[in-house]
Amino acid sequence: MFIGEYKHALDDKGRIAIPTKFRKQLAKGAVVTRGLDTSLFLFPKEEWDKLAERLANLPLGQSNSRAFARLMLAGAMDVALDKQGRAVLPEYLREYAGMKKNIVLAGLYNRLEIWDEQKWAAYKKKVESDADSVAEKLGELGF
Repeated sequence: MFIGEYKHALDDKGRIAIPTKFRKQLAKGAVVTRGLDTSLFLFPKEEWDKLAERLANLPLGQSNSRAFARLMLAGAMDVALDKQGRAVLPEYLREYAGMKKNIVLAGLYNRLEIWDEQKWAAYKKKVESDADSVAEKLGELGF
């Protein structure tokens, strides 16, 4: 399970250091892909396989289904951790997420989200100011 928020910096080769407590979960392989809200998603291989299967089974006749599957699947790349627990983020994904130097890894149960630090701060500020409204919507859904 991934939880917490961790600040790191991209090195000159586009690598990020994965927090030590998460490395074992990613040791059997991982996949990084375009996320939502200009973030990247990093999944353990097992979790990615479950999601990819669901995406592959979305109805082809619906344009939103095709678009979302393309966003997630075409942007995906296998990654492996090196001996220092670092993973290379492909340049096209760093560009998509607008990553410069400082990044944030946010643990979200079955995945890590990787954000440019400034974008994460702006997103978090917006969501935190809307927390009551979000909670009400979730309540309407029975959560």
